[in-house]
Amino acid sequence: MAIFGLATLTSCNDFSRLVKSTDNEAKYEVAVDYYERGDYNHALQLFDLLQASFRNTPKGEDITYKTAQCYYLQDDYDVASYYYKRFVQTYPFSKNAEKAAYMNAYCNYMLSPEAGLDQTNTHDAIKQLRDFIDRYPNSDSLSRAQALLADLNNKLEQKDYNICRLFYRMENYSAAITSFENMLKKYPNTPHREEILYDMAKTYYDYAENSVVEKQRERYESCIEQCNTLFYLYPDSRYLQEANGIANKARKKLENIK
Repeated sequence: MAIFGLATLTSCNDFSRLVKSTDNEAKYEVAVDYYERGDYNHALQLFDLLQASFRNTPKGEDITYKTAQCYYLQDDYDVASYYYKRFVQTYPFSKNAEKAAYMNAYCNYMLSPEAGLDQTNTHDAIKQLRDFIDRYPNSDSLSRAQALLADLNNKLEQKDYNICRLFYRMENYSAAITSFENMLKKYPNTPHREEILYDMAKTYYDYAENSVVEKQRERYESCIEQCNTLFYLYPDSRYLQEANGIANKARKKLENIK
């Protein structure tokens, strides 16, 4: 090996001399040693210097992959995702292409914020996971990718549900009803269905209470309809008592409307 063995890099000056050296083979050897020892900062400094020199070579393939790994192992998921994606694009037939594709999707998953925040990263992660599942249907990572995808879809569903309830709390009853209806269409198997039916009954009742007389009958009737749907689909609903109370109040209101 060249004069720059890792054992000789005992000071900052030694590392600086290596960085300034034109011996790319030595830089590569030392960079890999740093990587294997878990010194990702020093490894990255050398890998960055070597990217162009070894591009489209076996060592370039190794450098790009290990660069992505360095960022990932330092929890820098944004930059790691970039390098994993770049690896797959540059070396699509590599033995590590499948793993890099999964890690790209996983890094995007890790960047997905909680449901109350902007979900741009969540949508990106969903796209990456779907691409991975389509491209590698027999992957050993398939079940993990599917689990991550389900988790992200649940997060988007929760965000939509939170928006529906926000409209209700803001007393924007029309928007709340439209949002609840759209959610049931968008997520026909949502675990929130029981709660949504109850929420819609409450919303229609409050909407009727705050409506002009000409609109009240229709909205009280819609309230009762939602309660009946809830009773039919969930005869043991945890909202049974509350929904019965709402339905009875709506019926009494209807008796007074000519």
